[in-house]
Amino acid sequence: MKTYISILRGINVSGQKNIQMSELKKAYEHLGLKNVITYIQSGNVIFQADEKISDASLAEDIRNTILKKFKFEVPVILRKVSEWKKIISANPLLKEKGIDLERLHVTFLSMLPEKSKQQAVEQINYPPDRFLILGKEIYLHCPNGYGISKLSNNLFENKLKVTATTRNWRTVNSLLELATSIGK
Repeated sequence: MKTYISILRGINVSGQKNIQMSELKKAYEHLGLKNVITYIQSGNVIFQADEKISDASLAEDIRNTILKKFKFEVPVILRKVSEWKKIISANPLLKEKGIDLERLHVTFLSMLPEKSKQQAVEQINYPPDRFLILGKEIYLHCPNGYGISKLSNNLFENKLKVTATTRNWRTVNSLLELATSIGK
């Protein structure tokens, strides 16, 4: 069994696409996923799945189950725990002075963006906010708060033509802590 962290895009935001976490957990369990744990209301789910299932099939199965059960479309982004550890350790912003961890975020992309689109996005500049794209993650520092930043999921999705969802640094670390506790 492999342990995964799935992050759902756009549920329980401003009264839209509401899902009770207990119901979401049942939906995952209905798929035969094991040791399902939800974390806060924004669609973070940790679980274990058979190693034979591809990540793409697993994400699609979860998406389809949510569509059937809750009657709306929700993008699902998956990472294995091993990938999640690398995401945390690879954060280049942690090495810089003056980075406020409370203003640090990670935007997770559904797939690698096309190089030309990534290069175009890397030219965007909205000081004092900063971002760096590394693979399928975008590391963000928004000193005045993510809520007012122009570096939103919508901006990255429109420019990179991939699905994106963002989590704050505390949540990113808490999800890893929970994921590594499964099976102990």
